[in-house]
Amino acid sequence: MKKYAIGVDIGGTTVKLGLFDQDGGVLEKWEIPTVKENNGSGILPDIAVSIKKQLASMNIGESDIEGVGIGAPGPVDAEGTIYRAVNLGWDVFNIPKALNAYLNLPVKAANDANAAAFGEMWQGGGKGHMNLVAVTLGTGVGGGIIVNGSILTGATGAGGEIGHIHIEDTEPEACGCGNHGCLEQYASATGVVRLAKRHLQQDRQPSVLRDQKLSAKAVWDAVKAGDQVAIRIAQQFGDYLGKGLAAVAAVANPEVFVIGGGVSKAGEVLFAYIRPAYEKYAFHGCRNAEFALATLGNDAGIFGAAGLILN
Repeated sequence: MKKYAIGVDIGGTTVKLGLFDQDGGVLEKWEIPTVKENNGSGILPDIAVSIKKQLASMNIGESDIEGVGIGAPGPVDAEGTIYRAVNLGWDVFNIPKALNAYLNLPVKAANDANAAAFGEMWQGGGKGHMNLVAVTLGTGVGGGIIVNGSILTGATGAGGEIGHIHIEDTEPEACGCGNHGCLEQYASATGVVRLAKRHLQQDRQPSVLRDQKLSAKAVWDAVKAGDQVAIRIAQQFGDYLGKGLAAVAAVANPEVFVIGGGVSKAGEVLFAYIRPAYEKYAFHGCRNAEFALATLGNDAGIFGAAGLILN
């Protein structure tokens, strides 16, 4: 094993990069803009240039680098082929092969949510577990499934898309994916706001939520303050998410669910609403799964990408 590895997390606005030692310690972090013009054709060359420049500034030779791991926002299979990344303008191509045109280092690639899940298993909230499901409650609901220490990618890299589990037959609004009643329509930050608006229309009880701009944070702050309408919103949120995670558990049988993303900033109060619903719906052989908060935050992607190389 060589001294270092590099983790790369490609986002819609910035590309995050990190230099790691072989024990998983991050030595340096930096960012470059994600230039999406010309269908993102400059993204990989920009990454190569940035890596070379950073290594030169630290007097580190490429011969000391074990490899480069990349997390990308789209379905990525086990060979590193991405099956379109709409936000970047990318079509279908093999990421390692493409980057090797600019950088002569071993490259591995994964879906960004899967990479983040791997990071949480390796150095984050799931450390010590080899079977976990990472759930990112942000604008949508992202997921990553780790089975026996390996990412579950599926045939075309779409494994772990738990936000699009069908959970509600009567939903009139369409999800971003085009279907109706997906889990992320209720358990994401925008989903919590959707539930709150509906509750406030139907429930005429007084609530602090009526006097402020609605957000997921506002709802969970109100829950912590004992607001009864907010508590009912949290119960419905927990029921949807608990049911969805029970479905995932019947397939993946994780030791732990690691909850991250913006909604997770509410803290362990979330588990008071997710866990009872999960235990209600889960198959008995999966019912004892633990719940933990993610700990790596926005760095989970670079940790996981580097972990692809170092593990």
